[in-house]
Amino acid sequence: MTKINRALQLELLNRLAKQYPLQVDVQTWDEELPGAFANLAYLAEYRLVDLGGEGQLSADYEVAFASITAAGLDFLADDGGLSAVLGVVTIKIHSDSIKDLIALRIDQSDLAPAEKKRWLDSLRALPAETTKHLVLKLVDKGLESGPQAIQWLGNLLQQQPPG
Repeated sequence: MTKINRALQLELLNRLAKQYPLQVDVQTWDEELPGAFANLAYLAEYRLVDLGGEGQLSADYEVAFASITAAGLDFLADDGGLSAVLGVVTIKIHSDSIKDLIALRIDQSDLAPAEKKRWLDSLRALPAETTKHLVLKLVDKGLESGPQAIQWLGNLLQQQPPG
């Protein structure tokens, strides 16, 4: 079994990037860089490279040519390439979900029961646009709490896996 080798993968991608958009003859790469074929196959499965060869993808398959894909180039780019620009994620949270989150915090507060009921009734009566404005104000208020909010954010970000 051939080991997947990150340093070798980077070397292969960089070699292909230098020749982009051309297909590169890679028939001797496995002799020069042991494990090159297996790592090229791995990169192809992630669509970072395109392979051209002879035979079926099996033990007797011989890679003849390879080229880096746009995804491969973006992978190498310091800024994430166009994937970073085009891969913008928009998160939409339904106003009822936001209200539920706020209501939970009100329920967990030390407010008197009558006060909690009044606040919860007011919250449930808010239209969606006002709820959106309220969330923005809550974010501002949280960030205004200064070092505590920044420390909390830093802790949260350190716990998140990259990517």
